[in-house]
Amino acid sequence: MFKTRSLFAACRMGLSAGLALVLASCANAPVAPQSKGGQQNRGPQAVPVAIAKAERRDLPVYLSGLGSVEAFNTVQVKTRLDGQLVQVAFREGQNVKKGELLAVIDPRPYQVQLSQMEANLFKDQSALQDAKVNLTRFQELFKDGVIPKQQLDTQGSLVGQLEGAVRSDQAQVDNVKLNLVYTRITAPVSGRIGLRLVDVGNMVHASDQNGLLVVTQLQPIAAIFTLPEDNLQSVSQHMHQGKLTVDAYSRDDQTKLASGYLLTIDNQIDPSTGTGKLKAVFENHDSSLWPNQFVNVHLLLETQKDIVAIPAAAIQRGPQGTYVFVVKPDKTVDMRMITVGLSSGTLSAVNSGIGEGELVVTDGQDKLQAGSKVEFRSGAPGGAPNGGQPPATPGGGQGGHKGGKGAGTPQQ
Repeated sequence: MFKTRSLFAACRMGLSAGLALVLASCANAPVAPQSKGGQQNRGPQAVPVAIAKAERRDLPVYLSGLGSVEAFNTVQVKTRLDGQLVQVAFREGQNVKKGELLAVIDPRPYQVQLSQMEANLFKDQSALQDAKVNLTRFQELFKDGVIPKQQLDTQGSLVGQLEGAVRSDQAQVDNVKLNLVYTRITAPVSGRIGLRLVDVGNMVHASDQNGLLVVTQLQPIAAIFTLPEDNLQSVSQHMHQGKLTVDAYSRDDQTKLASGYLLTIDNQIDPSTGTGKLKAVFENHDSSLWPNQFVNVHLLLETQKDIVAIPAAAIQRGPQGTYVFVVKPDKTVDMRMITVGLSSGTLSAVNSGIGEGELVVTDGQDKLQAGSKVEFRSGAPGGAPNGGQPPATPGGGQGGHKGGKGAGTPQQ
């Protein structure tokens, strides 16, 4: 009887364990998704993408280089004579015009010298006048045979010596007058004054190294930048057709600081870098450019007319070449091989493969293949082709990249 009860208990435990295993398997089994009608949804999921339309437009060709701003004139103003600084007629940071008074050195010592030199001149002029009168008398006496020839020649020599003395005195008077002019220090060029280097009351000397102040011309101002030697011939040819527009951008190449024009190309190429220097001029009326400031320079070489352009973000590259995903009317995509021309900023020209008005995918391409279903999303990157970004290097890169010879070359 004991054996019968044990066997019955074991059977109950086995049935319970089997039932638990079956329930656990049912709980972990996946449940097929149901559609609104109660049936399973087996169709492909649409991929959210951003799109843009291929447009026919004019595309500018820019060459980009790194540059540094330089003032047209930078003058370290020094005194040309020794004396005490008695007046400073400028404010630090003031804009001055050429000839405007900047400082005054004590003129009194030079006024005393001028009086002395004028007295010496007056004395020698009187002696010269007397010598000339005597020479006239000796000439008459020599004609009458009263005096010898030697006495007449001696008087003539005396007149010449006194004339030389008068001229020397006059030169000394002019020199002191010039020193009096130098006591009033004026602006040699129009520009902006920097920080004052000497205070009122100090003795200044012509041999001082630092000077009194620095005047820097800011309007107009120049920028020196470099381009690869391969671009110089093309730039030179376009310069003969008219002025080339140059834009200066900030260090991050995002903010446009000023617009100007290309002035000239340097007469030699740097053999160590393979680049040539170019000089651009900016009016700089708003003082947005400062000497020694780093800038990214964009030179507008030409404008390609009436070409099909798409955002550069739409272009993909694979083993067989360059391609884009084109959206068809049924909202499926087709992988289209294209030929890319030049690139400028966020836009690229398409020479073949894309027609005007076709829609291309600019974001989400990593989830696509030929025939994929897509849905359009708003606010995604790569919207309209004219995205509004500042123009950059032809070739798709931004102007701030340091690219050696390759920088600024249009991508064909």
